Amino acid sequence: MKIDFVSDVACPWCAVGLNALERALEKIGDDIDVELHFQPFELNPTLAPEGEDTVQYLARKYGITPEQIALNQAAIRDRGAAVGFRFGPRTRVWNTFDAHRLLCWAESAGHQRELKHALLEAYHSDDRNPGAHDVLLGLAGSVGLDVEAAREILAGDAYADEVRERERFWQQAGISSVPSIIVNQRHLIQGGQPPEVFERALRQIAAEG
Repeated sequence: MKIDFVSDVACPWCAVGLNALERALEKIGDDIDVELHFQPFELNPTLAPEGEDTVQYLARKYGITPEQIALNQAAIRDRGAAVGFRFGPRTRVWNTFDAHRLLCWAESAGHQRELKHALLEAYHSDDRNPGAHDVLLGLAGSVGLDVEAAREILAGDAYADEVRERERFWQQAGISSVPSIIVNQRHLIQGGQPPEVFERALRQIAAEG
């Protein structure tokens, strides 16, 4: 079974959804042989390198008040805790394009799954900039990737075209919100669903062949 997890590092519901999916896959165990691939999607593609204050950005983008943002964040913290993910303050929103380039490389170099988790934790748990090269290099090394190879990638434009091509592919396929989980290129599961929803859907898809 091939699972394409379309998401952005900056998306809190993607952190919830991925951890819920991981809990579901633990329950499934060896019943289903799963290949998990991470596909790029940028929620904030035009952000400058210095990023922007989270509350100001969300208030302007979605037309909601700081009070509504606080309530939404509290709900997300609770959902994260339920699947073993800790949300911290997340004071700024950052550009994630270089993180996607590194994830694209990590798919062929190995450790893409570990890097994805590390990136989500760096931003959502520890309030670190997932677009900063020093942060990216540290995370790459922490999951067993070649730091010097990562440094060369970040210093140039390697994998930039591939990331943009993948983004276009999924957008043209109708993906406009994340997380979007595509199973065997045919079945779509959207949003940060609870683990039992993922488990039930994956078992049903496997049974249908």
